[in-house]
Amino acid sequence: MEPIIEVIREGAVNPKDIKAIGVTNQRETTIVWDKNTGKPVYNAIVWQCRRTAEYCEQLKAEGLGDYIKETTGLLIDAYFSATKIKWILDNVEGARERAENGDLLFGTVDTWLIWNLTGGKVHVTDYSNACRTMLFDIDKLQWDPYLCEKFEIPMCMLPEVKPSSCIYGECAKFPGIEDIAGIPIASSIGDQPGALFGQGCFEEGQAKNTYGTGCFLLMNTGNKRINSCSNLLTGIAWGLDGKVTYDLEGSAFNAGSVIKWLRDDLELIDEAAECDELAMQVENTNGLYFVPAFTGLGAPYWDMYARGCMIGLTRAINKKHICRAVLESITFQMTDLLEAMMKDSGILLKDLRVDGGASVSDIMMQIQANMTGVNVNRPKNREATALGAAYLAGLATGVWESTEEIEANRQVDKIFVPSMPEEERNQIYSNWKRAVERSRNWER
Repeated sequence: MEPIIEVIREGAVNPKDIKAIGVTNQRETTIVWDKNTGKPVYNAIVWQCRRTAEYCEQLKAEGLGDYIKETTGLLIDAYFSATKIKWILDNVEGARERAENGDLLFGTVDTWLIWNLTGGKVHVTDYSNACRTMLFDIDKLQWDPYLCEKFEIPMCMLPEVKPSSCIYGECAKFPGIEDIAGIPIASSIGDQPGALFGQGCFEEGQAKNTYGTGCFLLMNTGNKRINSCSNLLTGIAWGLDGKVTYDLEGSAFNAGSVIKWLRDDLELIDEAAECDELAMQVENTNGLYFVPAFTGLGAPYWDMYARGCMIGLTRAINKKHICRAVLESITFQMTDLLEAMMKDSGILLKDLRVDGGASVSDIMMQIQANMTGVNVNRPKNREATALGAAYLAGLATGVWESTEEIEANRQVDKIFVPSMPEEERNQIYSNWKRAVERSRNWER
């Protein structure tokens, strides 16, 4: 509540002008708390945590992979919430007994925020978050009893699942910001589908990529799920107007986090923008390839045991080449995902909408266009995730009447057009694939 209080006290927002509140969040991040005290029983376990990787291997060996993929659209991985919940129940003293007695609640961050904003009255999530738990049946739109039993998770812990745009409840009264009491909480959506919505990707086949801590490529597949043959994930983008919209998704775990690593840990640059400045001073990486598998590799590899590596180091390499290799590594990961997505969907994408903090990099967006061979379309408003949550809340409360009205709001900042010869592109991309193979299964 502190950020809300601060904004209101500074006079930036008058509570009387707030029509509705929309919530968006990192998916998969897992919180378990006592419904009587409101206190978490353990720290939130973030989506990147790999502590349950060994247990995931056990599940694969037991042959659970096909059932999980068919039911949830996901692959078995420590990324998702189910194994994190089980870990808390197994490792926090007394947690399992309290959960079975009905005293503990689970939620991703949206559930936790809404529960607190409503004064502990509403325990809810939306389809886009529920489908990332590895417990949710994306066809029946309900929690799967068999998976809950398999993971030993009492179903009484799980939130009610609702559409992404609806009235979940009203804000409670809080000291210092009494005026927010009664404001409806009218949307909840995970960060990546929120960006898909905020980018106006309402038609089947439209796609966006968000360049944040990780990179997340999503394609709207309409009212039908597409089962991936390329290790992508099938999920629910949002629920709206009594219908659900499905998506295909590929994730790269490390993107903007790599630039932060250059700045904070290696101290190779003083600020993020310097990475661009140095990279632009060289025409190429001088044969250097960097695989940023700090926490394993996501789609299409799904290798929990991969680790980062640099290949092609010589005395001729300097920090300019390293900076360019880092930017290229982010675009290579997205190229992997986009090629897999076009193969699965049968859709030849011509336009990729982009957002997120790292999308400000002109050089990286141009490299991305060169590597994918599609136009990269960057909007003026790059905070697409927050925008998506706001649009969904506005649709629920009459601020906007339709998605057509929302699409008309989108303004383009710049379109990056591919300019690299295909032969050169293919050679560079082939070397990237070789580098990836060197990084794989390292921790085994």
